[in-house]
Amino acid sequence: MTYANDMSATQNSSSTARLASGLRPAVMRLRRRLANERDPEANLSMTSSSVLAALFTADELTLGALAALERVQPPTMTRTINALEDDGYVTRRPGENDRRQVLIAITDKGRQIVLATRARRDEWLSRRLEELSADERAVLRQAVPILEKLATA
Repeated sequence: MTYANDMSATQNSSSTARLASGLRPAVMRLRRRLANERDPEANLSMTSSSVLAALFTADELTLGALAALERVQPPTMTRTINALEDDGYVTRRPGENDRRQVLIAITDKGRQIVLATRARRDEWLSRRLEELSADERAVLRQAVPILEKLATA
């Protein structure tokens, strides 16, 4: 590698680090702000809301799959599921092939909370997006697949 290439790589790395340093807190603040826009009828933690959203998409998941998805230990997920079940947001049933396996499913009440929360969040974000210029919204449209790629990496 030549000196010029080495300098270019260093500058690129520095530029990427600055981008990460600016993007990280902005994304974190936006996430927290969106998380606060939830259905007032349900006093759910962020983890509980996330579990309901996962079940809304998947219909049923095992406790282990939910724990892995949420990146928590199974005992922590058990406590979350117990609370959601007590409040009528999820149900449990034994697996069809292995009776020791327990499947967690979202109830109609859980679905309603997910839909209400999504609507509140979409409405809040839509209002904020309307405050931006057409060019700024165009940049964000281009950023959506990139942010999705980063989120699923």
